[in-house]
Amino acid sequence: MINNYEIIETLKMINQENLDVRTVTMGISLRDCAHSDPKIACQNIYDKITKYAEKLVPVAEGIETELGIPIVNKRISVTPISLVAESSHTDNYTCFAEALQKAADEVGVNFLGGFSALVHKGLTKGDDILIRSIPEALTVTKNICSSVNVASLKTGLNMDAVKRMGEVIVDLAHRTKDQDSIGCAKLVVFANAVEDNPFMAGAFHGIGEPECVINVGVSGPGVVHSALKKVKGADFETVAETIKKTAFKITRTGHLVAQEAARRLGVPFGIVDLSLAPTPAIGDSVARILEEMGLERCGTHGTTAALALLNDAVKKGGMFASSFVGGLSGAFIPVSEDEGMIEAAAMGALSLDKLEAMTCVCSVGLDMIAVPGDTPASTISAIIADEAAIGVVNQKTTAVRVIPAYGKKEGDFVEFGGLLGKAPVMGVHPYSSEEFIARGGRIPAPIQSLKN
Repeated sequence: MINNYEIIETLKMINQENLDVRTVTMGISLRDCAHSDPKIACQNIYDKITKYAEKLVPVAEGIETELGIPIVNKRISVTPISLVAESSHTDNYTCFAEALQKAADEVGVNFLGGFSALVHKGLTKGDDILIRSIPEALTVTKNICSSVNVASLKTGLNMDAVKRMGEVIVDLAHRTKDQDSIGCAKLVVFANAVEDNPFMAGAFHGIGEPECVINVGVSGPGVVHSALKKVKGADFETVAETIKKTAFKITRTGHLVAQEAARRLGVPFGIVDLSLAPTPAIGDSVARILEEMGLERCGTHGTTAALALLNDAVKKGGMFASSFVGGLSGAFIPVSEDEGMIEAAAMGALSLDKLEAMTCVCSVGLDMIAVPGDTPASTISAIIADEAAIGVVNQKTTAVRVIPAYGKKEGDFVEFGGLLGKAPVMGVHPYSSEEFIARGGRIPAPIQSLKN
């Protein structure tokens, strides 16, 4: 039973500490929408999404009103489009992205993810067409997100795909140059991508998922920050226990919303992703949590250890709160979406190299980082390769969402607005990785992959 104290405590977290349900995401399988005629396939996709998600937004808004819990985004994830579109006789999948956008507009969701391909061991014809279509598709649509998985523990790194994704990102940055290259904010490159992630830009509905499912992503950096203020100066065991107890409360809120949304929509409840996802708002920052532990600025020595403690404690607290914790679950460190990270990067306390070290222990990877617009595609590919290697060797999900801001140099700012925020342009290494990336082929899977 929920007692009066817990209700009052939850209301305080919502009203004073920025607790929210970041997203209610409906996953929809499109595997039965394939057709040799792309027009028919696109119509099938539109019809199925609008049928299943017709009530998603009003149901989420109703829960928000009745329970008093803010639900920031309503989203949809779909089967990777490369799998669905491959049966169609076309050499450009932009029409599929446009069909997804039309469906997203009809049902009123904030984002729709799944213009995706899984190429960690190699590319099929459909994968190749989808990757070639990404720059145009994300330029002509507004709310469609794309992801490509280029590495996994079992297969190693597909370096041919890594090379191509660097080129795709540079192309997309140029196409959306009039908006600070915002198209790149809708594209993420993964290693060990998960099938039930409700967060964008990396959400897609995995092939092991049911026909339709509800996944919920919660967020509460402000709640954790507030809790740590009450144990200032305490030892790390106390810090960890405080974070665990707070993560439990945050996850219970998400579990309640997920169960209620699934019940009202008549679809299965999938998972709660308990990631601490920051926003540009004051008081909603992961960087400020790390600084509350005693770091003068996020990025100084000790930052990686502090983040490791935070990520582990969040997972432990959340796992006790729900039997269905999944997705990415941990702490996100997107530079442009976290006011503390923005400040640390702008003042030089937080570098790209330090962020890479932090991704060894955070929940995802290099996220929403702006780099100079003249950064070569091979350097972008090398950044992806480094991050994928961290994910593969450490048996965790890692990702890169980097924005080569066209016409901008180190020290400039890019402005995206909303949850995407703003970011200082961070410097990259001046020396070339071109010959390394040009080798192609695959970097073999590590010895850790041999578990059978």
